[in-house]
Amino acid sequence: MDHDEMRRIGDRCVQDDLPLCAAHCPLHVDARGLVTAISRGDFDGALEIYTKKVIFPDIISRICDHPCQEACRRKEAGEALAINALERACVELGHKRVKKNPFFVRKKIRVAVVGGGLSGMAAAMELSKKGYEVALFEARERLGGRLWKYPAALLPPEVILEETALIAKAGIAVRLNHEVGTKVSLDELCSEFPAVYLGIGEPQTGSLKISSAPVTFATEREGVFAGGSLRRSTGPDSPSTSLADGYRAVLSIDRYIKKVSLTSGRESEGVSATCLYTSTGQYQPLSVVQPASGRNYSRTEAMAEAARCFPCNCLECVKACDLLERFENYPKNYIREICKNIIIQPGFGLRSATKLINGCTLCGLCGQICPEEIGMDAICLSARQQMVDKGYMPLTIHDFPVRDMVFSNSDSFALVRHQPGKPASQYLFFPGCQLSASMPEQVMQSYAYLSGKLEGGVGLMLRCCGAPALWAGRRELFREALNQYLALWQEMGKPILILACPTCYKIFKEHLPQVTILSLWDVFAREGLPDRAASSKALVVAVHDPCTAREEQEMQESVRRILEQLGCQVEELHYSRRLTECCGFGGLVSFVNADLAARMVKRRVEESPHDYVTYCSNCRDNLASGNKATWHLLDLIFGDSSRESALRRGPNLTQRRDERVSLKNRFLKEVWGESIAGRKDCEAITLNISSQVRDVLEKRMILDDDIKQVIAHAEGTGQKLLDQKAGHLIAHLKPSLVTYWVEYLPERDGYIIYNAYSHRIQVREEVAAQ
Repeated sequence: MDHDEMRRIGDRCVQDDLPLCAAHCPLHVDARGLVTAISRGDFDGALEIYTKKVIFPDIISRICDHPCQEACRRKEAGEALAINALERACVELGHKRVKKNPFFVRKKIRVAVVGGGLSGMAAAMELSKKGYEVALFEARERLGGRLWKYPAALLPPEVILEETALIAKAGIAVRLNHEVGTKVSLDELCSEFPAVYLGIGEPQTGSLKISSAPVTFATEREGVFAGGSLRRSTGPDSPSTSLADGYRAVLSIDRYIKKVSLTSGRESEGVSATCLYTSTGQYQPLSVVQPASGRNYSRTEAMAEAARCFPCNCLECVKACDLLERFENYPKNYIREICKNIIIQPGFGLRSATKLINGCTLCGLCGQICPEEIGMDAICLSARQQMVDKGYMPLTIHDFPVRDMVFSNSDSFALVRHQPGKPASQYLFFPGCQLSASMPEQVMQSYAYLSGKLEGGVGLMLRCCGAPALWAGRRELFREALNQYLALWQEMGKPILILACPTCYKIFKEHLPQVTILSLWDVFAREGLPDRAASSKALVVAVHDPCTAREEQEMQESVRRILEQLGCQVEELHYSRRLTECCGFGGLVSFVNADLAARMVKRRVEESPHDYVTYCSNCRDNLASGNKATWHLLDLIFGDSSRESALRRGPNLTQRRDERVSLKNRFLKEVWGESIAGRKDCEAITLNISSQVRDVLEKRMILDDDIKQVIAHAEGTGQKLLDQKAGHLIAHLKPSLVTYWVEYLPERDGYIIYNAYSHRIQVREEVAAQ
């Protein structure tokens, strides 16, 4: 997908939509932000949020009709928040509000405002802020209009006087006792002022009997706009709507004078709809905090009431994903950053989203949870592919797993054979490279089981499905791996593919639809378990579904039927089946961001106190690395339900390669009776590596073979250095994209290794002419 399509997907994210409280407020006061600030005890911050939208806070907080409160979703679990009382609390308890006359650049354009009520005063103040010279006409002897009808206990006269005094302080020319239609006509105002706003309260007669457009407030008369109670002949008084009318009319007046569109981009003004999704089922019902005074909240009471707010957010994907949570944002903004990463030209800025793009496990959970089905997996995978194609993604980032794939598809591991004694194969067992590296004995047992159970011949294919190349964004390399498989599959007579690895299953299902595939677990569920299957009646286990099996309901059911046959009591995880979480291996994250992968493991293992069972070797090894007792389903099927088996650590990187080579050789020797190829010269080198150095090598993803190649090159060419202080030899070699350095010394039976590291920097060696 191109970046335009990515942006369209990102725009579907609803997190930026208003919560219901703000959407139902004509002023769009950020009640969520205000309440959140109060819950933290930040009344000054709450007041700042309030006064961004409310120009007369001491008045409005006392008399507001609070439509936000009617819409509050807290009432779905208890009672609605007392938002109006909290607004009043922030006005009373906040102390950073400064009443002074700010400096505005004057436009020398005059605008008349008729009516000194809330709507008119709001319009006058907003026009003044925009630099217009404003004349405010009021028919009575004082400003305030209907405000004076409120009981003094609710709205004291001194408060009205204090707030309305802001009008004169803003430099607005106030003309009291100037009734338009009597002392001055509308025609006269129109001739003197380029624009006029009518906010005169009750519906009028004569020349002032006028109607206005619902969005722009424009009337049929050129340059005249009208709002406030004038527009509402019935219904209760709404201070919030009157104030909003003034603001919205000013926007129209400003556009009218500038001769630009009055309607463009105004769809969300006033009371509006919202698509913001908020899950409320997890909250306990709570009642409103009642003020001890009977009227206003104390500081403590306000904080307690504010703490009842959810607050309304979507963030469903962020709650379920360590990556999205770690970068402290949400898909709409993430996708914008990713798009910039793709389109920015070299030298014109930083690609700040590369870590985000490579930190995605491509598991697809976000898309399953999102109410708009936005999947960051498709976005991040496409971004990797485009960055690789454009040369923006250093290939060294995923060098190790890609080289591991190439190794698995080389003669060192790759193997394809018909079943001994069979001229053709009805089935072809494809265990995958990771299961072969982690559990070679169970691969041998699985092939023996299949060969004995299924008619028509069961062939064997050892190689990698190409997932590392796909996840690394290496489209050409991935297609090459698929084409190699296809050629071999066709040579085998296009047999039914039996897959033990859920990732391989997903790869072949999505990218090779012409191949008929079958899950190993479906075969076990259909054909029955081997006699040696463990009796696991005492086991209570939680099933960890691999993320690549998310959509495979039949596979999931087969796994659970097998566990029932084994006698296990199965407990489902909160995130399971379609909503399962990744173990941290997916998308090659564990190779590029080990800390993030470790967080994913920790999150997953802490989800349940029960021991786990999974049917992916990568998941099993990763979960076991987090000290969670985890069996692979093949452990139980082939009779090993011991706790030692569940707690065993997976093989290290060097061992994984060695196990693949050993597995191929075992198959050749024990099943087909074929001879085994000899070792290369450098493979005969013996290394002495301490456990401390081994841990360093594992963290740096350096294999014994890499070290052997460096030593063989150094000893064969003499290209090595002597560290005179330590007395160690130092040598380097760049066999591929990465340069390896090794610190070593020869000993009688081989070489002792003191340290090794790698880097992406190219070392250029020049020999001076003699």
